[in-house]
Amino acid sequence: MRSYYTPDQVREAEQPLLESLPAGVLMRRAAHGLATVVAAELLHRTDGVFGREVCVLVGSGDNGGDGLWAGALLRRRGAAVTAVLLNPERAHRDGLAAFRRAGGRVVATPGAPDIVIDAIVGISGQGALRPDAAALVAGISAPIVAADIPSGVDSVTGAVVGAAVRAQVTVAFGARKPAHVLAAPYCGRVEFVDIGLSLGDPFFESLSPFDVGSVWPIPTAEDDKYSQGVVGVLAGSDRYPGAALLCTGAAVAATSGMVRYVGSAATEVVSHYPEVVAARDLDAAGRVQAWVVGPGFGTGEDSRSRLMHVLGSDLPVVVDADALTILASSPESIRGRTAPTLLTPHAGEFERLAGSAPGPDRVRSVRALASEWGVAVLLKGRATVIADRGGRVLVSDAGGSAASTAGSGDVLSGLLGALVASGLDLLTAAACGTRVHSLAAATAAYGSGGELAAPISAGPLLAAVPEAIRIVRSGAV
Repeated sequence: MRSYYTPDQVREAEQPLLESLPAGVLMRRAAHGLATVVAAELLHRTDGVFGREVCVLVGSGDNGGDGLWAGALLRRRGAAVTAVLLNPERAHRDGLAAFRRAGGRVVATPGAPDIVIDAIVGISGQGALRPDAAALVAGISAPIVAADIPSGVDSVTGAVVGAAVRAQVTVAFGARKPAHVLAAPYCGRVEFVDIGLSLGDPFFESLSPFDVGSVWPIPTAEDDKYSQGVVGVLAGSDRYPGAALLCTGAAVAATSGMVRYVGSAATEVVSHYPEVVAARDLDAAGRVQAWVVGPGFGTGEDSRSRLMHVLGSDLPVVVDADALTILASSPESIRGRTAPTLLTPHAGEFERLAGSAPGPDRVRSVRALASEWGVAVLLKGRATVIADRGGRVLVSDAGGSAASTAGSGDVLSGLLGALVASGLDLLTAAACGTRVHSLAAATAAYGSGGELAAPISAGPLLAAVPEAIRIVRSGAV
């Protein structure tokens, strides 16, 4: 489990150390970690540190101090280090003195360094880069290592409202911040540096591949098809039979239990997946342990009636796509439902449900909807945000956009339904399903060297699900 903390939580954890340690110790710990990461990047990119050129972009306050102290350490290792002071009058005094003592030079422009350290704005900064800083950053072609948070990125929400640094590496001091996963494209690879903080409960968490693999349902010697979970799928229509195939196929691939399908695409589903037990209506469906409802389902009266029938049961339900559109006009049908319920909207569907768009603070918005409706909510995106009715949050970064294709959500809903039927709690099932879904997309789209081989559709994504499960089960991510 990976934990993320807000700036307020970090400052609270720093205070006892600031009171008990000599002045500047925490900053020098952070700077040492930053310098170590920069040196490793130089070795990787240029095969050396000695004689390589490093430029530090220095803002006011402690973040600039971190950068200056790191620059001093790199200079002692033989790098040629310069610093651009964006606000010379407010540059960190001790850090600047150490930088100059080590032989660092203050310059007006970065020049052509091998690597740049972004120490403009720290975790307390808000809003876009100021024009002078934005112009400076826009002219940089070298890789950037950000100190704690890329400047211009909101450390809590991950929001970017204007010019911001897009780093190749971000060095997290003492704790990972929410933006490190919510704004992953701006943070690049995140390297954690331990500076000795004792932290409490996190703001939110994310599951590692090992976490996912360790709880993914695998049959034991005592299991049969019923004990592993029977999921019922209400998906597809005459207009969208493919949704039924994708959703049902994902449920089949996810676990070793049993899948029942109800809908107009029964013949097509069974022809593709003969292990599925199909029925035309709910009365003939048979026993299930969870339902997934909505992909390609339609929004007419028959679809509404089927959805209400399922929601009236005491079984867990995963609600997606067209079923969310129906719910948006009938919220009373789900508010107060005591059985586990998971809503899986994209941003547009979320706006219809909540009455407003998620906005820049996606974690707060998802928490609020989950609490108000008494359900779990999974808001899809590059960083998928999942909250349960009690306020606990898990976030999953897809690592790329390979899954941004029509029908991808149908595959995800099938995975989620099967996992919920297996007995996993909603939050864990949602995080596990999301992680395997994004890994399957990457497995299908990327070559062995990590380069994008070709765009994919939902079909190859679904076909890669078993391999993605094998990867998280083996820990080989």
